[in-house]
Amino acid sequence: MMSRPIVLVFLLVVLIITSQFEWKQQLVNDMEASSSVSQKQSHLMNREEVVKEKIILSQEKNIQRLNSLVQSLQQQLLQCRNINNTASFSENSLTTNTNETERQQILED
Repeated sequence: MMSRPIVLVFLLVVLIITSQFEWKQQLVNDMEASSSVSQKQSHLMNREEVVKEKIILSQEKNIQRLNSLVQSLQQQLLQCRNINNTASFSENSLTTNTNETERQQILED
């Protein structure tokens, strides 16, 4: 009769030991799966960072191009103003000369 409880206890111990091995294996598998997921996430985050950096560099390049265009347009505007001022000055001096000539003619008459 004593052998029966001993066999039951032995079977129970074996069952506990084997179940712990299975749990440990499951834990290892879960840890490996979670580490592969975290590696994928970190890889995705790295790719996102690379894409963000490329976008930023592209935007900086566009900003530099726009700044150079603005400078070019400002120079053109200054040239146009100078031409316009020169033309106005010439027109004013021509008008002044014409007026003086007309006055002289009126005074001579």
